[in-house]
Amino acid sequence: MVLGFTGRGTGGPERIDLGMIAEVRAYWEALRDGDMLPRREKVDPRGIAGALEHSFLIERIGPGLARFRIAGMIYSDLMGMDIRGMPLSCLFLGAARTRLQTDLEAVFRAPSILTLDLEAERGLGRPALAARMVMLPMLGQSDETDLAIGCIEPAGDIGRAPRRFAIASARHEGVGAQTRHPATAFAEDPAPMLRPPRATIGVPHLRLVKG
Repeated sequence: MVLGFTGRGTGGPERIDLGMIAEVRAYWEALRDGDMLPRREKVDPRGIAGALEHSFLIERIGPGLARFRIAGMIYSDLMGMDIRGMPLSCLFLGAARTRLQTDLEAVFRAPSILTLDLEAERGLGRPALAARMVMLPMLGQSDETDLAIGCIEPAGDIGRAPRRFAIASARHEGVGAQTRHPATAFAEDPAPMLRPPRATIGVPHLRLVKG
């Protein structure tokens, strides 16, 4: 059973409100040129204004590994800290991380769209919490598929942070893009934890201002 946003039982994962995921997916599709994947420099945060707080941008740093370059406020709520610069795996329970590596590598290598149904661990101060997450591959500066834009939609109360997730199911959707695959070997990153100034996805000087 999956909880709805009100905290009441709603009977299944299909009842999670997927409006923000749909907004990010539609914007990603609109940025494509034929079968080509979107390029990072074309992303404008105003295109996903309704989903910014739930969106993220990750960068591949090794086979099956990626780190957050930009992350909305929902991820700080989930983890109790700013997670920019941290690995994507920080959101997942230890038992889920091997599977995550396999699924994540397919996002960049195939490339493919990855949809995850997630269930958070429960305990004192941590009520039932489910979520759906989507990751959409993108081209970086070197024209390799080494970036992905994504979004998470939780259902239930976050409760006491940190909240980490198990993977209930994973689905891949091929995108048929002809792209350069990222290299399998990586030089040591001299500053793996450097974090860009907090900003929304897109050109750094753009901000979403609510009147």
